[in-house]
Amino acid sequence: MFFSKTLGLVAAASAVSAITPPSYNGLSLLWHDAFEGYAGTSPDTDRWSIITGDLNINGEVETYTSSSANLQISGGGSVQLVPWKDSKGAWTSGRIETQDAVTPVLGKTTRVEGSLRMGTNPAIEKQGIWPAFWMLGEAVRHGTPWPLCGELDILEQRNGELTGFGTVHCGGSASGGICNEPNGRGATVLMPLDTDTSFHVWSVTWNLSDASNWKNQQITWAIDGNTYFTLTGAEVGDEATWGTLAHSPFYIVLNVAVGGGFPGAPNSATADGYGSMLEAQYVAVYSN
Repeated sequence: MFFSKTLGLVAAASAVSAITPPSYNGLSLLWHDAFEGYAGTSPDTDRWSIITGDLNINGEVETYTSSSANLQISGGGSVQLVPWKDSKGAWTSGRIETQDAVTPVLGKTTRVEGSLRMGTNPAIEKQGIWPAFWMLGEAVRHGTPWPLCGELDILEQRNGELTGFGTVHCGGSASGGICNEPNGRGATVLMPLDTDTSFHVWSVTWNLSDASNWKNQQITWAIDGNTYFTLTGAEVGDEATWGTLAHSPFYIVLNVAVGGGFPGAPNSATADGYGSMLEAQYVAVYSN
């Protein structure tokens, strides 16, 4: 579960009424952020860390900033992460990470989900644009290297293509291994045609109801409640690795990267601004 300090949901000053995350039969809403507040303000820093600087990862070319140009509450009940290119061709963007982590509990079902939409630029203008909603193992904050810390990608999109990627990264090697690094193992799904104009719910659910047999436990990926990828302990085949993925704390990340090995470099047609953003209506954590 989220650590105690994240459970105090104090509403920020709001320009509009924020959306309430949906109710699910058998699940209780433990934590959420519906990104209330006035346009141009920052996300709640009691809940989120605003990441800044050049992270020097994946061959990406963006620098993350805390500027409202790159990261802002919309004033309409959402947060917007927006990439921009300056007159010299340098890219900036936005990235936030939850201060605390969610830990799946043995014997229970735990879900992390977000209501997301993309910017309206056509795919031909999104070469190198890489929005993502994902989780990193909390252990990475304490010195455990990637991919040993574990990573669960709830949604990645590249180059504006209508393909959603759900991926697991794991193991002690950045080459090969259980999770086929550096590519990871996972599945893809066709994204809705209105992904750039309507919000859709992307989720990862840990089903650990069989607490006594890790091989029967599952992690599932879904879009609007429709499962498109399931990974079981038996498929992973290694109890320690499964423990990292299914029994350990993860923090949640929203960002828009630019460039890198996954989407490739931006080109002269790549457009910046709100048309290339990632927008989140809410992020929520549930358990039974």
